[in-house]
Amino acid sequence: LLFPTGLLFARGGQKVKTSRAVGLTFDDGPHPLNTPRILDALAVHGAKAAFFLVGKEVRAHPEIVRRIAAEGHTIGHHSMTHPMTLASISYGAAISNIDHGIAAVEKAAAPYKPAPFFRFPGFGSSPALLAYLDRKGYAVFGADLWASDWNVMTPQFELSLVMQRLEHAGRGIILFHDTQLQTARMLPAFLAALKAGGWKVVQAVPASRLRAM
Repeated sequence: LLFPTGLLFARGGQKVKTSRAVGLTFDDGPHPLNTPRILDALAVHGAKAAFFLVGKEVRAHPEIVRRIAAEGHTIGHHSMTHPMTLASISYGAAISNIDHGIAAVEKAAAPYKPAPFFRFPGFGSSPALLAYLDRKGYAVFGADLWASDWNVMTPQFELSLVMQRLEHAGRGIILFHDTQLQTARMLPAFLAALKAGGWKVVQAVPASRLRAM
């Protein structure tokens, strides 16, 4: 979903129009080496992103979760163990995996509050799981374009690929993985290219939180 219910895009604490706007999202972390490197690059360029975190990685690296939150990025949820996919396991097991992941992230992020955002591992949802998250008040995220960074490539090739896809799409949510070293290496050049091309890096935030700013 490009604009899930209850979601606004912000830049500098203000609601923005979404034409030529880019939402940066990172899945599967936190990673002990790559996520801090990504956070450093975002800080240099004054950009905010959304991180969809896996509970078992959060338990291993809670200090990175707190850094993500302290630096003003959005924290979302990506299950406890990242099964591929939640729709391929029993409903009860999937619900447990979702809820344990949410609890792990909330504990690690305290005193910061994660956003009620969820992205399905592998985008593998089901009507029953979507209904469950809706009852919990969670917005479910997809992506408008992928970096395809699960494939091995050079940072330069990834940069070219993502910029081509972004120019074609004209705007949208980009899916990256902060577990990938090539993405961490590519990000400074990507952020510089966005600035040079007149793109706006915007942050996905809950509508209620933006109204409170």
